[in-house]
Amino acid sequence: MDVPVARIKIVEKDKCVKGPWRNLERYRMDRLKEARYEAELAEDFLRNGLVRNAAGKAFQAVKAYLAAEAAARRDVLAGKFAGVRVTRHGKRVARVDWIIAVMPTSRMKEVAQLLGDRELELAVEKALDLHEFQYNGLDREGDVSRYVDVASVGRDVMGVARFIRGRTT
Repeated sequence: MDVPVARIKIVEKDKCVKGPWRNLERYRMDRLKEARYEAELAEDFLRNGLVRNAAGKAFQAVKAYLAAEAAARRDVLAGKFAGVRVTRHGKRVARVDWIIAVMPTSRMKEVAQLLGDRELELAVEKALDLHEFQYNGLDREGDVSRYVDVASVGRDVMGVARFIRGRTT
């Protein structure tokens, strides 16, 4: 679940939001909790044979965890994601804060690389593969999906869930 951008507090002094959360540490804790819950659901869905649902939950778990890590290391990302972004509600926010709050799928790999955590980078790669699988399903020829069998999907779902559990407990 992404943080609604509409909740961003505007600071009238310079008309640009100072940060997307009233309490950055609370936001981080909430995103870590979200990651744990999503990983648990991924495992449950997988056990119940709902493979595409499991893939989607594993992806969401990594996305939430990545957002929490990005919030903790905002300073590392601020140089790369400089400037201001205008939200769909017309609010001006620091681009880095928008990236952290929304964690767009198109930026997940880049954010993980900038954070410099190799295990996180691998988890993000698996999550992106699972996200793609969630929409495309299996492809025995490997043309539209990286997965050619359910067993390999299951291994990645469980691997992501273990990673999240290890990082959030």
